[in-house]
Amino acid sequence: MSSCTQQVSDLSRLDGVLAEYAAVPGSLITILQKAQDIYGYLPKDVLYRVAEATGNSPAKVLGVATFYTQFRLQPVGKYLIMQCQGTACHVNGSERIAAAITEELGIKNGETTPDGLFTLKDVACLGCCSLSPVMMINGETYGSLTPEKTVKILRELKAKAGEEAAE
Repeated sequence: MSSCTQQVSDLSRLDGVLAEYAAVPGSLITILQKAQDIYGYLPKDVLYRVAEATGNSPAKVLGVATFYTQFRLQPVGKYLIMQCQGTACHVNGSERIAAAITEELGIKNGETTPDGLFTLKDVACLGCCSLSPVMMINGETYGSLTPEKTVKILRELKAKAGEEAAE
């Protein structure tokens, strides 16, 4: 690990994954997926540990992590909003949905709210064209969106998070 990389992650959480996959040829993507499942994103020190364990250069591991859009190098909010920007969604008003999200939460694509609750990520297509415009939040699909419906969904999630925090 380079001297400019700070240790911030509990790397022992990765031991089981590395024991199972590090010696398996072609398993780098699987290792990165499992690491992201553990940490919620791919911290720099985790990438260096994966490189060391698999015999790959840090540049190769980072190259794979940055090439595939499924991987995140920054932490995301409790609710990850993936807003479809595909053709059907665009034609059916995804720009209005994006504006409603930005107005309600104060964030744009790639940003996280200061409270760490929401992260917005534009995606090329969610494969739900018949429901356009559409967004997915933590794996749940919300379709046939209007700006009003979008704001209602976001406010419900905020309220739910507030209730959970109060418990």
